[in-house]
Amino acid sequence: MFGRPELATLVEQARDELGEVNAAREAGLADCRKAIRAAGSAIRAVHRRDFARADILMGDCEVAVRAAQGVLAPFPAVAYAGFLHDAEKEFAEAALTRALVTRDALPDHRQLEVGVPAWLNGLAEAASELRRHLLDRLRGDETSEAEGLLAVMDDVYEALVGVDYPDAVTAGLRRSADALRAVLERTRSDVATTLMQIRLRHALERAPESR
Repeated sequence: MFGRPELATLVEQARDELGEVNAAREAGLADCRKAIRAAGSAIRAVHRRDFARADILMGDCEVAVRAAQGVLAPFPAVAYAGFLHDAEKEFAEAALTRALVTRDALPDHRQLEVGVPAWLNGLAEAASELRRHLLDRLRGDETSEAEGLLAVMDDVYEALVGVDYPDAVTAGLRRSADALRAVLERTRSDVATTLMQIRLRHALERAPESR
């Protein structure tokens, strides 16, 4: 007699296990989306200097990240599919943006409980986010603060370009660093132009009226 009667049972077991994986994936995706939305809102609150609101949103972001990490932990193949990394990166970006703007101590990847690649890429994007804050300071004639933020952006870039490992290890850090360099160059040009305009305006204000 031919046939393998155990096949139906084995395939059913495999299907049940895949069902658990898929359920975890769907739950993890939903949590990661929540985390990313909360992180973006937190960064916007930082730019508005509404740090109390930023902290609330950061708390929401962390809750969602931890939920995603927990539900995906038993399924590493899904956990490393990329969307958890993205959520961790956005969480790190929001936390690091706040710290860079307020000049607080920068939390490391262990404190944030995120992967090293997520933290590094989050740092690169946080430094890029400083451009918006810097331009707001320039518009308010806070030139000293703007120059300080530019120096921070430069420091972050110089630190990141020293992390010379393959993209497979750093999750594309080289691309993030290249994007930061482009933002840094534009910002440096904007700062230089604005400072020259301010100096010219001051010179004209000090000059005696022509007769």
